[in-house]
This record gives sequence, structure tokens and C-alpha cells, in this order.
Amino acid sequence: MTMTADDVLRMIQERGIRMVDFKFTDVPGTWQHFSTPARNLDAELFAEGIGFDGSSVRGFQQINESDMLLVPDPSTAILDPFTTEPTLSLVCDVTQPGSRRDPYTRDPRYIARKAEDYLAKSGIADTAYFGPEAEFFVFDDVKYRSSQNEQWAVVDSDEAHWNSGRNGDGNGSAFNLGHRMRPKEGYFPVAPNDTLQDLRTAMVLMMEDCGIHVEAQHHEVAAGGQCEIDMRFDSLLSMADKVMLYKYIVKNVARRAGKTVTFMPKPIYGDNGSGMHVHMSLWQGGTPLFADEEGYAGISEMARFFIGGLLTHAPAVLALAAPTTNSYRRLVPGYEAPVNLVFSQRNRSAAVRIPMYSDHAKAKRVEFRPPDPTCNPYLTFSALLMAGLDGIRREIAPEAHGFGPIDRNIYEMCAEEKREIKSVPGSLDDALSALELDHEFLLQGDVFTSDLLEKYVEMKREQSAEVRLRPSPQEFALYYDA
Repeated sequence: MTMTADDVLRMIQERGIRMVDFKFTDVPGTWQHFSTPARNLDAELFAEGIGFDGSSVRGFQQINESDMLLVPDPSTAILDPFTTEPTLSLVCDVTQPGSRRDPYTRDPRYIARKAEDYLAKSGIADTAYFGPEAEFFVFDDVKYRSSQNEQWAVVDSDEAHWNSGRNGDGNGSAFNLGHRMRPKEGYFPVAPNDTLQDLRTAMVLMMEDCGIHVEAQHHEVAAGGQCEIDMRFDSLLSMADKVMLYKYIVKNVARRAGKTVTFMPKPIYGDNGSGMHVHMSLWQGGTPLFADEEGYAGISEMARFFIGGLLTHAPAVLALAAPTTNSYRRLVPGYEAPVNLVFSQRNRSAAVRIPMYSDHAKAKRVEFRPPDPTCNPYLTFSALLMAGLDGIRREIAPEAHGFGPIDRNIYEMCAEEKREIKSVPGSLDDALSALELDHEFLLQGDVFTSDLLEKYVEMKREQSAEVRLRPSPQEFALYYDA
């Protein structure tokens, strides 16, 4: 049952809650928050909001227009599992001050709401379901520094192969017990090689307690602590909220255990990176629209057009869905990286895969594989939906535009065959340029605004320049004695 404001106020009284925490998402996709004693939360605050300084939030206001409001969404209420004192957590929408309380156009949650409204008004479907698979690394130690005369980073995982020659096991023992994973052999090993089963279980159980339905957890391919926990699909806005809570829980459960988690796509050289494959389907009145047992891979014409839109706009979408310079350390050939702009059934070397685990109509969906979990889920899911809807509206048949289907292993094709296949952008700058050239599909229905996209590109160009201007350790290895 969806919580109302009255339900939340009753919950505060019944559970002796002392504090209320207001959470919201900045433009890059990070949770921000502040707290107030629970006595300050009343029915009026749910309607009128609570003030904060928007000029101090990444991607928000200038200092001369800093006053903004947070309006709590009672349906997001949970007890924060990481606070000492009983604390109610509420995810908020961002609005402008004044009598109209207009939604803030750069609020990522507002964009997700508009995307859902646009879908409903389109007449194509009434619900878009999203199922992201966010991968992450668990490390035992991380050190890094970037200054005028130092550029370096060190990560460590006790279960990684590079520790096979280390003295002791890191837990006070004088012995090295030897069970370590070889590179790219981290997929599904049992204990003692997989040392993170109990930690992932603690994460899963806390997610379940907080209202996230988890389907599975397991070790991932990379040997140095890579993991995955899969959530059950949900509608766009609700799923984006859950991704934010997922990351919060994963990081803090690890912290409690004396470990650290990163969602950056490529923290380790020479092994698989972390992606966030996104499964999508459209429904109308409880009926799935992507299934047709006579179609290729059992999908409907609508699903094929949706794929056509995804692949047509993929370079622009990746500016939002793979939004860091590190994202493009992952999106290179090999390592199962989905760099090829084609679709296929079962084939993980394609950007769009059609899972074939079940023939049931409700299971028919498309999987877009290039995104990674550093993205802002509200912006990414909205952009993916808008790209797919543009494909349906314009009837973009992927077969007619060189997007496959290709059911062979693309990495084993000859060079001439590979040249016929389009690829994802090779850098963040290339993706941002693609977004600048191709964004009209995002502006349909006023879902995205030019103002937001311009600010987003500006912020990401600044990040790219920061990386580009700094010498890397590998450059010293290659060129110091030139």
C-alpha cells in the first residue's frame, strides 16, 4: 500500500522516530540530504516544502537565485537503516519558491515523472518497466591522489589473484591460504574463492527490509571483488528511486564490514568492468506489448521499433547513461563490452540483447547493455524511454539501418565484417558531442529541457578536461625516457 502523509505522521508517533532525513538527487546523480527533528514534520510541510540552498548543489541554481524547496514524497518513507537514532528517510521533489510551487526543471525526479506522463499521453503504452543490473566492486583498501606532482591510485581485494604471493591473509594470520581468483574467472565461484557471499547477503536482506524486491545476488566476472545484486523490475520513477537506495545500502553495508564499494566502471586494468545492463518493456492495461511468438526472438514489431530508436540514438543517450571518462575505459572491444550498435538474441557482444530465458509473453523485454552505474538513473531511464518511443513513433526498423540482427560472436568476425558495424562513442567527449547534435527526441513533450541538457554538457566537459589535462602513470612508463 502506498504511504500517504497521514501514514508517515502516524508512523513517526508509533515508532518513536526522533529525526527526519530529506534526500534528493543532484544533476550528476548523487543523493544529497539534510535532517530535522521529527517534531518539525507536519501535514503543511508535505504541501509547502522545506527550504534549502540550491546554489550549493551540483547542476542547480546560481547564487543569486539560490532559495529552493524540497517537497517530501510520502510514498518513499522508510526507516534509515544506518542511523543510530530512529530516523525517517524521505525522498523529495525539488520545487521553486513562490505561490505556484513550480517543479524545478533540473530536478532529475521531475524529468522521470514527465517521461512517465509523456508515455501515458502518447497512447503507445501506459507503463514502462525497467530492470537494471548494477555491478560494483568491493575492495579491502583504496588509496589515490591527484595533485600537481602526483597521479596514482591503488586498490586491493583479498580475494584477487595479485595477492597469491602475499605474506599472511590480511587477517592476522601468518599464512597465505591460497584461494584466489584468476583474472576473468570470478563468475559464480563458490567459497572459499568467493569471500563476499555473506556481505552480499547482508546487503540483500537490508534491501528487502527497505522495500526492494531482490531476485538474485552473485559474484561477477572480475577477480578483484566484483559483485552484482539484481532487483525485480519496476516502473520508471520507482525503479530510479530504488537504484539510489540500492547504492546507498551497498556502500554503507560494506562500510560497516570494514570494506569499501565503488560503482566506477573500470577501477581495475585487464579485467571486466562494471556495467548496468537495463532491461525494458512496455505494457498497456496489464498486457505486455513486446511479445509476438511469430517475431524474431519472440518479440513484437513494436519492440523492434523500440530497439531501432535505442540504437539510432545510442551515441547521444550514452552521454547520460555512460557519463564519466572512466565509462569509456570499459566500453572497448573485449571483456564482454557491449560496444557494437546491433541487436541480437542471447548475444552479449551486442548493445541490445533479447533475453531468451523464457517464452512467456510477460518475460519478453529488450536489454540495453552499454550503461553503467555511475549514471543518474532518473535521466538515463527517461532518455532510454524517449529514444525507444521515438523509434516506435518513426517506425525505425533496426534491420533497415544496419543494426542487425547479428547472432554470431562479433569479436570473432573478420576485420571487413566488423567495419560494417557501428560502435558506441570512444570517449565521453564524443558522447557529449553526439548529445549536442542529437537531442530533439529528448525534448518531446518537454520531458527534458534545453536548459538542463546545456548545463549537463557543461559540467561533463569540465570533468573531461580535468582528466585530459593530467598526466597518467602509464604516460611516464611509455615516454619518460623518450
